[in-house]
Amino acid sequence: MNIDELLPDNIKKLKPYVAGKTIAEVKKEYGPERISKLASNENRLGCSPKVKDAVLQAIKEIQDYPDPIAGKLRRAIADRNGVKESEVIIAAGSESIISILCRTFFKHDENAVTANATFVGFFVQAGVRGIELKKVPVTGDYRFDVDGILNAIDEKTKMVYLANPNNPTGTYLNADEYKKLVDSIPDHVLLIADEAYYEYAAEVEDYLPAKEYRKENVIILRTFSKAYGLAGFRIGYAIADEKLITEMLKTKLTFEPTAPAQAAALAAYSDEDFLAQSIEVVKEGRQRLYDFFDKHKVSYKRSISNSVMMILKSEEEAIGFTQKMLEQGVILRRINAFGLPKCVRITIGTLSEMDHFEESFEQIFKQ
Repeated sequence: MNIDELLPDNIKKLKPYVAGKTIAEVKKEYGPERISKLASNENRLGCSPKVKDAVLQAIKEIQDYPDPIAGKLRRAIADRNGVKESEVIIAAGSESIISILCRTFFKHDENAVTANATFVGFFVQAGVRGIELKKVPVTGDYRFDVDGILNAIDEKTKMVYLANPNNPTGTYLNADEYKKLVDSIPDHVLLIADEAYYEYAAEVEDYLPAKEYRKENVIILRTFSKAYGLAGFRIGYAIADEKLITEMLKTKLTFEPTAPAQAAALAAYSDEDFLAQSIEVVKEGRQRLYDFFDKHKVSYKRSISNSVMMILKSEEEAIGFTQKMLEQGVILRRINAFGLPKCVRITIGTLSEMDHFEESFEQIFKQ
């Protein structure tokens, strides 16, 4: 059997997604005394203590299919955001919703506009569908080029995708830039505002959440994988005009997300104290990292997400640095796959994890 003959050209061109190393992989390969996983922008505090009981209760009914629209969670999200239930869809993480968007709205030969250094999940899901991507370079200071994005839109453009705050840079569209984008995009082009890091950014003075300034063509993505600490459950949601949500529900996998994931998300969503604690840990950890980098004269970008992007002199230096840190048990994310080969993303961790990062960094640069 010739596998190549079975595959369409767009699948042949795809490269498998390479995730950061797991703790188990690092233990087996290097055997360090301790491990700090600062690669994947997870909540290093874990999740709300309310989640465990909720999941155990849900497991008692695991033989039954889950609610296909996650009604209880859908109502909670709608109530908190001041929208109708019919304007909310819940699926197995933001990436699943991106897949739904690509399945639902694209016709033959239509394209999408995005940045060259943003969430690679959109690149992958667009590639699966054979959608042409027009990637606009970020600016010299790693921010979105709003005028460049608007100029890239043509008569074949169906969608503009931007993560705001952006992953992996931690930069963002300020309120004026976001309003300009919303006001300037044609009505027939969908604007996807991926707010995976919304909770960390919400209090930033000139950050404007998409919910507060949107038109019918704006679709907002959020997740429980970051601030709520539920990455292993795979659950996220979108807010959009109910006519768009109705069409998206047609192509969503019927019984996603799972019943335990729905229960976990509902419990986590109700625990505002844990969320506040998580946000505070990130604020303090970011400032600590800024101070540490300033002390060691390391280039970086200030961030409003739960990570900081370190800028090295070359791709070779980035490769060597992440490898040496890995051998010390500190797992970081080299972000060449995002189009930034000389940059490294560092997730803000607990106090002990940030201690480990600093100690390992200083040990490496003494060599």
